[in-house]
Amino acid sequence: MVMQKAVCIQRRASGQGEGVKKVGIMGGTFNPIHLGHLLLAENARSAFGLDEVWFLPSGYSYMKSQEEMEDGAVRLYMTELACRDNPYFRVSSLEVDRGGYTYTADTLCQLVAENPDTSFFFIVGADNLFTMESWKEPEVIFQKAGILAAVREGCDRGKLQEQAAHLKDRFGARVFLIPAGTIEISSSEIRARIRSGRSIRYMVHEKVRRYIEKNGLYKG
Repeated sequence: MVMQKAVCIQRRASGQGEGVKKVGIMGGTFNPIHLGHLLLAENARSAFGLDEVWFLPSGYSYMKSQEEMEDGAVRLYMTELACRDNPYFRVSSLEVDRGGYTYTADTLCQLVAENPDTSFFFIVGADNLFTMESWKEPEVIFQKAGILAAVREGCDRGKLQEQAAHLKDRFGARVFLIPAGTIEISSSEIRARIRSGRSIRYMVHEKVRRYIEKNGLYKG
């Protein structure tokens, strides 16, 4: 079910004090959402004991080209299709409704203000720990949410732990390393396969695949 705004859902104990709910945030363009996104979210939820994971498709990401970007309403709907059968997943239209470029700091400020009984955790790939200082207002991001950094097999955990310590010293960041459990799929690969007439079955949720094919998305 799509959340028209990030709403406060019933309080429950979550291991961080009575009445505090632990919610993971999955942001991104989701152009389109794929099974790697879903597995990352579910793995973070189970590994860190999150009560829910909220997916927030971006309106317009300042970090990505808009040339192949489907309309926000289309990406939002595909995300809702993909998350519909998981009772722990929610989808928010907050960033799509806002319009203009999407900034994580602005989103987290709004979420925290509207949900005072919720503790938020931003889910990212561990590589992002080395770039987040260049994002808009990183000090706000680290103040408003903990960071769940998904570590893939073979990554240098020592370097990641050093970077996490650096972010803690500089920004007071709360960084938690969790196993990624990811599938090697990318949205750009999916778009390329569609353009070349190749199958994307088992790369995206089946409902998303049917929606893409029915509407002729990403054919260029």
